[in-house]
Amino acid sequence: GGETFHFVDVREDQEFAVDRAAGARHLGRGVLERDIETQIPNHDAAIVLYCGGGFRSALAAESLGKMGYRNVVSMDGGMRAWREAGYPIEPGNP
Repeated sequence: GGETFHFVDVREDQEFAVDRAAGARHLGRGVLERDIETQIPNHDAAIVLYCGGGFRSALAAESLGKMGYRNVVSMDGGMRAWREAGYPIEPGNP
């Protein structure tokens, strides 16, 4: 079977409201450390983080690593790279 992973958008609320990578859930950078253990209690879960350009998600991945999450990666290039690659995008809240 396919490996399942958590796809997490760490951008600001207003960015997520415009559009997002298909299938992503939102945990903004400001609430990530506070809410991650409620949302994803398993520290071995595969987690892919992304932001607008790859910088915030890299910092967020480092932060989660310090919290004991062992399987976190930051998506290089963020939403910009996702969009350029032509991957599916969902519109935000109407």
